[in-house]
Amino acid sequence: MTRISRRPRTARSKRAFDVTAALLALIVFSPVIAVVALLVRLTSPGPVIFRQSRLGLDQQEFTIYKFRTMRHGSDATGAAVMTHANDPRLTRIGAFLRSTGLDELPQLWNVLAGSMSLVGPRPPVPHHPYPRGSYPDWALARFEARPGLTGFAQVSGRNSLTWEDRIRLDVEYVNKWSWALDIQILLRTVRALNSRVGLRHTKGET
Repeated sequence: MTRISRRPRTARSKRAFDVTAALLALIVFSPVIAVVALLVRLTSPGPVIFRQSRLGLDQQEFTIYKFRTMRHGSDATGAAVMTHANDPRLTRIGAFLRSTGLDELPQLWNVLAGSMSLVGPRPPVPHHPYPRGSYPDWALARFEARPGLTGFAQVSGRNSLTWEDRIRLDVEYVNKWSWALDIQILLRTVRALNSRVGLRHTKGET
């Protein structure tokens, strides 16, 4: 298959699908979003929304949004630190939000804004796992598509994958993109969320 970025008509249709699906999801999940926002506000001090710089299409930096799941200021060092079960940095509601994927709901706004897609490579932070501009040539294809709220790496055993494995899956997704692949990933994501499979994150939010 040809990469999405080299098929302008396909890229436009994928973008139209993203906007339509994100709008519908925001309408359907608006009561959940309101409840989660209230719970985050009431159970720990700090902002409701966690903001972080990420690299997206063509390695352009953008701000990603999530419900805050860690204690305010716990990521102040900027270091990439894996979270784990019973991580003391997690808030009372944070572990639940992560295990259910509800912390990702604000990224629907990223999808509407055009910085993300529903399905795509996971956007890395600018300094991890490689500094911006220093990715090896084989890994650059991951930046030829909008990053996704979910993706091939997330539904392919993310907990057990190395960073290089995750990047290779991102590259494979971009190189082999098809509507069938997107649908497969979305269905696998729904199954994972329904079974409340927790996905580990880096430094608050990879």
